[in-house]
Amino acid sequence: MKYYIIAGEASGDLHGSNLMKALLKEDVNADIRFWGGDLMQAAGGTLVKHYKERAFMGFIEVVTNLNKIFKLISFCKNDIKQFNPDVIVFIDNSGFNLRVAKWAKQENFKTHYYISPQVWASRASRVKAIKHDIDAMYVILPFVEDFYKKYDYKVTFVGHPLIDAIADRKQVDEFEFRKTYQLNNKPIIALLPGSRKQEIKKMLSVMLSLVADFPNYQFVIAGAPSQDFEFYKTFIKTSNISFVTNKTYDLLSVSTAALVTSGTATLETALFKVPQVVCYKGSAISYHIAKRIITLKFISLVNLVMDKEVVTELIQSDFNSKRLKKELEKILDDQQREKLFSDYYDLEKALGGKGASEKTARLIFNAIKS
Repeated sequence: MKYYIIAGEASGDLHGSNLMKALLKEDVNADIRFWGGDLMQAAGGTLVKHYKERAFMGFIEVVTNLNKIFKLISFCKNDIKQFNPDVIVFIDNSGFNLRVAKWAKQENFKTHYYISPQVWASRASRVKAIKHDIDAMYVILPFVEDFYKKYDYKVTFVGHPLIDAIADRKQVDEFEFRKTYQLNNKPIIALLPGSRKQEIKKMLSVMLSLVADFPNYQFVIAGAPSQDFEFYKTFIKTSNISFVTNKTYDLLSVSTAALVTSGTATLETALFKVPQVVCYKGSAISYHIAKRIITLKFISLVNLVMDKEVVTELIQSDFNSKRLKKELEKILDDQQREKLFSDYYDLEKALGGKGASEKTARLIFNAIKS
């Protein structure tokens, strides 16, 4: 069978790579062509475009790059036509993928979606288009299945692929890790400032403002694979700040606490059982637009899945040095940490256990085979 997979961003690349591995086990003759990143490329198949070529964040950046985005969509349609796949699998990345899906449905391609667009967070009106354009939807958060039920659209909850990604990874030797990255023996506070330049600039300067207040800890920046060390270098001004790149999971496995930019990383941090403070700050315009269209009580996936405040969220003006210091002190307190660990274990149960990639691959293969 021929599979065309479209993923964007680092998280889409991770989940896409695990789905591809599962598809190749399910279908030994699978011919896979994809938009993704280094992890998907390592899994096999043919890379068409790297996600770095379309990493646009926020309302303003999207608007200023509309011409480039439309050219990429047009290129994608032509490439799909030439490849003529048995199925197109969209992974998250709704702004791009839903436009391609509308066209693909009109062209009579089978359309499957893995990891639903966040219609449950904003612009629920998109559900109508999804029902029309997507033949099968596989969701990774339990409350999303319930959300779609309200719109009479049957989707399949497959569990969260992060559980597999974390459980299947090789265990880290902390001594070797510290030695490799020249880290001292102080407890580590991991800094996960996001993956895009504008996002990192906003987040990292505030996160690093706490370094002098916590001399008994070592702050370690988790560098995104999409950014070079030269970019991060300008932020590293004291000896108590270290840097690792493309080793976020290894870093979390040896960390005492973490300051995390809202996104998939909040869930990853929780699954590693690391106490965290969730942070987010966007441009004033993007924030006010988002505030008007997002209808959720929380922004972190941890709190959304648990439907309560498990981790503290510092958003926009609340994300400042004073508040961040106070919240970091809290999660370094033993009593607060015990409560967090208990909630984290409940979170893992709610996410449905292992096997998301395998379940999804089997469903896709059986659907197109029949």
